[in-house]
Amino acid sequence: MHDLYEIEEAVETHNCAPDLSYLDTLNTPQREAVESLDGAVLVLAGAGTGKTRVLTTRLAHLLNSGHAHPAQILSVTFTNKAALEMKERISSMMGGRPVEGWWLGTFHSLAARMLRSHADLVGLSSNFTIIDPDDQVRLLKQIMEVQGVDVKKWTPKSCISIIDRWKDRGLLPDQVPASDVSDIADGKIPMLYKMYQERLRTVNACDFGDLLLHMITIFKNPANKNVLDEYHRRFRYILVDEYQDTNVAQYLWLRLLAQGSGNICCVGDDDQSIYGWRGAEVGNILKFEQDFKGAKIIRLEQNYRSTNNILKASGAIIDNNGERLGKTLWSDQGDGDKIKVCGLWDGEAEARWVGEEIEQLQHKNISLNNIAVLVRTGFQTREFEERFIKLGLSYKVIGGPRFYERKEIRDALAYFRIVVQRDDDLAFERIINTPKRGIGSTTINTLYSYARSKGVSLYVAIMDLTQSDELRAKTRATLMKMLDDLDRWRGLMDSMKHDELAKMILEDSGYMQMWKIDKTPEAPGRVENLNELVSGMSQYGSLPEFLEHVALVLENQDSSSGEFITIMTLHGAKGLEFENVFLPGWEEGLFPSQRSMDESGVKGLEEERRLAYVGITRAKKRAFISYASSRRMYGSWINSVPSRFIDELPEDLVDQASQSGMVQTGRSSHWDSSGFTPKPKASSQSFERKVKNDSGEILTRGDCVFHDKFGYGKIINIDGHKLDIVFEHGGKKRVMDNFIVKG
Repeated sequence: MHDLYEIEEAVETHNCAPDLSYLDTLNTPQREAVESLDGAVLVLAGAGTGKTRVLTTRLAHLLNSGHAHPAQILSVTFTNKAALEMKERISSMMGGRPVEGWWLGTFHSLAARMLRSHADLVGLSSNFTIIDPDDQVRLLKQIMEVQGVDVKKWTPKSCISIIDRWKDRGLLPDQVPASDVSDIADGKIPMLYKMYQERLRTVNACDFGDLLLHMITIFKNPANKNVLDEYHRRFRYILVDEYQDTNVAQYLWLRLLAQGSGNICCVGDDDQSIYGWRGAEVGNILKFEQDFKGAKIIRLEQNYRSTNNILKASGAIIDNNGERLGKTLWSDQGDGDKIKVCGLWDGEAEARWVGEEIEQLQHKNISLNNIAVLVRTGFQTREFEERFIKLGLSYKVIGGPRFYERKEIRDALAYFRIVVQRDDDLAFERIINTPKRGIGSTTINTLYSYARSKGVSLYVAIMDLTQSDELRAKTRATLMKMLDDLDRWRGLMDSMKHDELAKMILEDSGYMQMWKIDKTPEAPGRVENLNELVSGMSQYGSLPEFLEHVALVLENQDSSSGEFITIMTLHGAKGLEFENVFLPGWEEGLFPSQRSMDESGVKGLEEERRLAYVGITRAKKRAFISYASSRRMYGSWINSVPSRFIDELPEDLVDQASQSGMVQTGRSSHWDSSGFTPKPKASSQSFERKVKNDSGEILTRGDCVFHDKFGYGKIINIDGHKLDIVFEHGGKKRVMDNFIVKG
């Protein structure tokens, strides 16, 4: 039965003559997507094709045409920002009509609203608390300590990440498959999950994952059939934004709700599904027609953002993915510039080239606000940041702090500072219990109190107090070990290369290992950043000189004009657009990411290719792609092979840049490693049996070979000068013949 608000809305909807003039502003496929109101509809909205416009216009059309009133529409977005934008647009389209109280919001906000009404069915009260990630970690830590799990070896934060992933998949504690249970937390993590859930109920709380999980549990329980029936009667239409990014739990929740009217419209782009690492399942959008029989697929292919050369180039790359529904983007904005591709000696040369290209754009009166540098991973930003500072180009890092402001970099610099200058109390305070050494606030307060009373530094205070009984014996031993390490590292400053010393400090202190064993999603990136920090130190004469450089960099970052180059990751750039986009680091292993391919195989490679597609389609007028023939990573120089994504670019759409003095150090089927000599593309199916490398050695399929990085392996395929090799310890890799010798 409808409440008074719903009746009034229904009367208003039917009595007012609808103004449908907004339909005239849509192109033909957009209008079809807006007017196809009944049944299941999937709107495949390519990059820049007006996705948000279609979604909001469809919602407004449902109301204006009298098909439904606000309380009968469930409209789901992924972010609060997207929900707010939709509310503002719809309100504007409907003459300023208020939209508060509508079922329009994020998955979590809408699920929370439902759960408030049915909390008792999962053992909660309607006034339950939604805890934040910090509370999650604290609560699980208490449980782990009671169960005797070593919280230093298995951090609560990493265990919570695993539990969150299970919730994203809609799994209750007793539904976790045996294949998911490893030695993490001594094999106790399913039990910890169960106890964690019980503890949440005891304190009348849930975390964000529970909001959907509890509602799925309620909907699936036959005893609660009346609850699901109630929502089936309530919602005549369901609209979903960014459907390609849904995880399993979100998918299950939507499917259960859509079983009522069957009127569900999902808008998304399978080619832009790039969040598999956080639970998104591209399969949800790919199997839409299977899930909803008789579903209508509408493709939005007219792009309003980019030139045709950009669209054709990105399309040529994404066409290599097998798992996709397919579409062809086009634009009426002309062909525009070709994609500029450049190979450089190393990362430093790449940063110089990008800086020079940006300065040339400035000479054409192009604002820095219209320029973006999109990197595959966070550690790449350092060289660009430093280069831009030298050139006086203002920039901002979006989606995270600047390189030298990141937590792990600040911690590492604190270690280096205290080695160079033992009385640096601010640095000492930062690292005294990082990683955890069992030094609590009581000990630190004692040290500070003594230091202030004697007018000495923390370092001297520790030296004095470790010779007395003021501190516990265990604490004294820990602090003495720390001072011994600092003295040892300090004694090596004159005899050891400073970058090697930095690596030793991070390893011997346990700081690097702390992040290596951390299972949280951001931990691998922190390890990469620390390795990049050490790599970048080699160009300076000493550790003090490097620290002085960092101090000047941090000072310069505060003085900037109103225009900024945007630096961000490819993941963070989705949904944004810039006139000029630089895409550096297109090398095998870096992009596509070797870690992603090792962990997920073909599925990981296809997501990397979708990321390349997203990167290129951020550009409105010009796209610049670059790669280095060698790059300093993990403390040593790595010879690089151009990304396979460069091979997939059509030659007639590419303008190769030239750097004087470049020497060819490797080949690909399409480009040599310097990027300057186009070569005929090899067919995707190679039948070659042997190849001669630059050393004159004949390599044949089946040969046992050796690679400096990957070790021993066997050649299984030859494609020009690219070899597919199965290594004993590294699995299957594609490498250039120049880096292989017969084993």
